[in-house]
Amino acid sequence: MLGSSPDSAGYATSPRVYGTWGARLVLAGVTVMLVAHWMVFFWVSTEASMGIIQRINYVHVPAAWITELAFGVTALCSCVYLWLRDDRADAAAVVAAEGGLYFAVILLVAGPLWGKVAWGAYWTWEPRLTLTLLLFFIFLGYFMVRGYAADSERGKRMAAVVAIVGALDIPLIHMSVYWFRSLHPEPVFLRPSGPTAASEMTATLLVALAAYSLVFLGLFALRYGVETVERGRARPPQASEATP
Repeated sequence: MLGSSPDSAGYATSPRVYGTWGARLVLAGVTVMLVAHWMVFFWVSTEASMGIIQRINYVHVPAAWITELAFGVTALCSCVYLWLRDDRADAAAVVAAEGGLYFAVILLVAGPLWGKVAWGAYWTWEPRLTLTLLLFFIFLGYFMVRGYAADSERGKRMAAVVAIVGALDIPLIHMSVYWFRSLHPEPVFLRPSGPTAASEMTATLLVALAAYSLVFLGLFALRYGVETVERGRARPPQASEATP
């Protein structure tokens, strides 16, 4: 039964709480996403140079944001796990990495679709695309390290190191358009001097970012609740609990 008392790993919050808040966040995210898609198809104007294909950026950019956020959270929680050996940090790292992989797939599908029209090819080995694909494979390796390690604790430590090292790729992805010759344009929304895009395009992107963020946070909460239950069932009983 899912209780609310803390167990041996320190999971003091009932999985039901995570489930409740997760469902609320997902519902809110889906609602905002419907608004965002209405804005994309019926409200925002078509970009003059790229045409209608530019509208895929309202999926592509939020997916990129969530991918990097998720893998950043994985690296941060991995640091906490290596420092404190707190199983809750490792559970959060795993859940964030799973979400990151899902959104990375969306990112790596939406990008080539845009590229086919903008560049004439679904894929080209330009810096930002290459570094993004590398990030995906690094965190795919994160799960392989966990899954194939002979000892689960050693696997957790090794995977944490992979996540921390892999997260160093995130700033490289952002700076690649400035440091290398790239087919990707420089940012038009996230600029220190402010966005250069039309205000309605910026508003549409911000709504889409909010929608994707809420969905990710909701799925994170739901999955974290499930992860705590699974780990609680897999953990051997304490000596005090085993003694009649």
